[in-house]
Amino acid sequence: MATALEIDGLDLLDDVETMPLAQLNPARAQRFKDDTIWPVFARLRREDPVHFTPASEFGPYWSITRWADIMAIDVNHEAFSSAQGIALPNLEALAEQERVMGPRRRGNAGFITMDEPEHSKHRKAVTPTVAPANLALLAPLVRERAGQILDALPIGETFDWVDMVSKELTAMTLATLFDFPFEERRKLTYWSDVITNLPGHGPVRDWPHKFEVFGKCFGRFDAIWHERLDSGGGNDLISMLTQNPATREMDREQYHGTVVLLIVGGNDTTRNTISGSLYALNKNPDQYDKLRADPGLIPSMMSETIRWQTPLAHMARTATRDVEVGGKTIHTGDKVVMWYISGNRDETKIDRPDDYVIDRARPREHLSFGFGVHRCVGNRVAEMQLTIIWEEILKRFPDIRVMAEPTRTYSGFVHGYETLPVMIPRRH
Repeated sequence: MATALEIDGLDLLDDVETMPLAQLNPARAQRFKDDTIWPVFARLRREDPVHFTPASEFGPYWSITRWADIMAIDVNHEAFSSAQGIALPNLEALAEQERVMGPRRRGNAGFITMDEPEHSKHRKAVTPTVAPANLALLAPLVRERAGQILDALPIGETFDWVDMVSKELTAMTLATLFDFPFEERRKLTYWSDVITNLPGHGPVRDWPHKFEVFGKCFGRFDAIWHERLDSGGGNDLISMLTQNPATREMDREQYHGTVVLLIVGGNDTTRNTISGSLYALNKNPDQYDKLRADPGLIPSMMSETIRWQTPLAHMARTATRDVEVGGKTIHTGDKVVMWYISGNRDETKIDRPDDYVIDRARPREHLSFGFGVHRCVGNRVAEMQLTIIWEEILKRFPDIRVMAEPTRTYSGFVHGYETLPVMIPRRH
C-alpha cells in the first residue's frame, strides 16, 4: 500500500492538467497552503464533476465540485448523513486520537455531526443566543470594540492584520457569546488553531501537545458547564445548553463536540473573511475604489468575499444508501465531499466566477454557509461582525495596503490565512 507521502507526491509533482484523473487528490492540504487549488477544481468541474479518489491520507472519497450537485446533496440529509463527521478525516489523526483517547462514538463536532431529529433538538438550544434580537443587543458592543481595535493600530509601519484585527475582533465576540473571561479571550483563538491544525502546523508541536491542549480546553469548559448549571445561567451559549431539556443531559463527548463546533465556527469563518476581504480588495483596487466611493456596498462586498474566499472549503457526508449523482453510483458507506470552494466558482452558475465583483446582482448567491438542516447557525453573527468592522474601517482609513502575500493555512477544510502583512499610510 502506498504511504501518505507517496500519495501526496502524485498530484503535487505532476501536471494537474495532464495527470490521470484517478491520481488526482483535491484535498491535499499543501495545495491550499500554496494557493494552487484552482486548476484542480476547474479541471474536475470540466471533466469529472463527481470524482472518486481511491487512495489518500483521508482514505477513499468522492469529490462533488459543481453547484447543482452540491446543492442536491446538501439538502438531502436522509441519503447523506453527517453522523460520521463533516470534514474529511485524516487517517493518521484518527489513529492517534483513538490511541490516546480511546474509540470515539462520532466525529466529535457536536450537533453538526448529528442527523435528524437529534440534530435540530440540539441546534435549537443555542439558536436564541445568535438570533437577530440578541445580535441587535450585541452589535453596539461589537462596534465599540471594533473601533478600539482600529484606533490602536500603528500608522506607517507594517503589522499583521490577521493577529491584530481579524483574530482580536472574533475572539472578543466569541468570548461574549460564551460569557468567557474577556481577558482570556485569546485562549479561544489558540484552542481553535490547535483543534484545526495537524502537528507541525499552526501552534501544534506534536500529537501529545495537541491532545494535552484538548484536555485543558475541555477541562475549562467542563468547569463552565457546572458553573452555569449551578447558577441557572444567562443567555450565553453554554447557559443555553444547560437550560434546554434536549441538551441538559447530554454526555461529555457530545458536549465537548459542541464546544469544538462553537469555538471553531466562531473563530475561523469570520476571521478569515475579515482577512480575505482586505486581501481581495487590494488584489482588485478598482473594487476597493468602488467601496470607498459607496460604503453602502459593504453588505454586498461582505457576501462577495464569503463566496470568493469560501472560508470553509468543504463539508463531508456519508451515503446511507446507494445514490446516483451525476451519472455515477455512490454506494452505501462512501465518504462524499461537497467542495463549496469549487461550487462557488462554478461557471455554469455564476457569471465571471473567478472575478471579485462587490456589486454583483445577487451577491448572497453562494454556498459558503451550506443549505438544508445544517445551514450555518452563526451566519448572522459573521455578517454582523464583517459589516461593522468595514463600516468602522472606512470611517478611519482611506487606504490599507497589503505589503506581501499572506501565509495560508495548511488545511483542505479551513481555507484561511495565518498572516497578512499590511500597512496603513494615514488616517482620515
